[in-house]
Amino acid sequence: MSAFFADLGYQAVQAGFPLFLVLTLHQPVWEYGLASAISYGGGAVFSYVGARLGDRIGHRRLALAGNSAIPLLSFCALMSNPAWAIGMLTGGWWARNLRSPSRRVMLVEAVPDEKRRADAFGFLHALDVGGGALAAGYLLLAVDHHVAFRWIFVATAFPLVLSTLSLSRATVGRAASGELPATEPARRKPETGSPPGAGRLLAAAALYGFTFYSAGFPVLTLAQSSGHLTEGVGAFLVLQLTSAAAGYLLGGHLGRSPSAQLLRLGLLGYGGAGLGAALLAVSYGEHLPSAAAFVSVALIGLALGVVETLEPAAMSLLRSGRMTGRGMGALSAARSAGTFSANLAMGLLYALSASLAYGYAALLAAAAAVVVLGAVPGLRRWQTRSDQAVP
Repeated sequence: MSAFFADLGYQAVQAGFPLFLVLTLHQPVWEYGLASAISYGGGAVFSYVGARLGDRIGHRRLALAGNSAIPLLSFCALMSNPAWAIGMLTGGWWARNLRSPSRRVMLVEAVPDEKRRADAFGFLHALDVGGGALAAGYLLLAVDHHVAFRWIFVATAFPLVLSTLSLSRATVGRAASGELPATEPARRKPETGSPPGAGRLLAAAALYGFTFYSAGFPVLTLAQSSGHLTEGVGAFLVLQLTSAAAGYLLGGHLGRSPSAQLLRLGLLGYGGAGLGAALLAVSYGEHLPSAAAFVSVALIGLALGVVETLEPAAMSLLRSGRMTGRGMGALSAARSAGTFSANLAMGLLYALSASLAYGYAALLAAAAAVVVLGAVPGLRRWQTRSDQAVP
């Protein structure tokens, strides 16, 4: 429930902030891109540090500390100065990144059966994004009734506090990694080695990060092209609903072995995101009806649900036991590092043409798919040798 309440809070700020910054404070779109780049780029450092620190002091303690500071972003709309507003948003987002690897490690501890990991991460993503969908719903109603952004954002602090209270009841993650046992029995012979593919997964995650622009860009696209703020928030709602549905309904059907998971991650996750961005570029460039843009956003949401389910699930298999924390930290850092450049590039390209910006995202998502799919043959060979090594 902590995941649900967290997204119920900060996702409303995530969807509303571009409208607040660009349409209320009258700042250029590139400034929103810069704000997103700083948030996500700095988040890479906090993800890596959070994973290492969680290994030392216990992931539950670190997750609680990070989660407690997320409400900083709830007060960004109280700032009339854009720089201060961006600073408050960034502080809360960095706190979120600090606790994200630890939360994933806690889930791995709670689900020792690695064959059920994809189900667990899919359900976690569904809770995350289900809360985000409800956040988009109340944001849509509030914007439609002309409620000021400052009051909408301040109200998000309440579910964020509930999120921390829910997380405090968790019983896993108390021990430092040095005290933790491996998450599975040692079944394989030493000569099989560690499974390959983690490096390619990190490279693909970084490439996908280069395409992982903030959801605020589709919000702006729909709001500006239609002239209605509600259509922009509606795009965010569609993205959240389709992403939650993908995590909840597909999580247990996306493969149990790491090779199967990487295959579907490349085709349905990264490939689907590239296709959705390409369709959005065409939709905007050809001035198609809003329905076409909503279909594109839905496809991006479905792909996001697959990515958020399979990236951590696959990493938990490729880097198990005491390496899980570092693997999750590296995964979050790789995504966030790419996302820094993505939002900066999107902001600059968007100023020239929205179609150009989405075309850039589509190209790099396709590259991420190629990279991760390249790991599948070697991983399958390793699995075959591993199975033969088991007496």
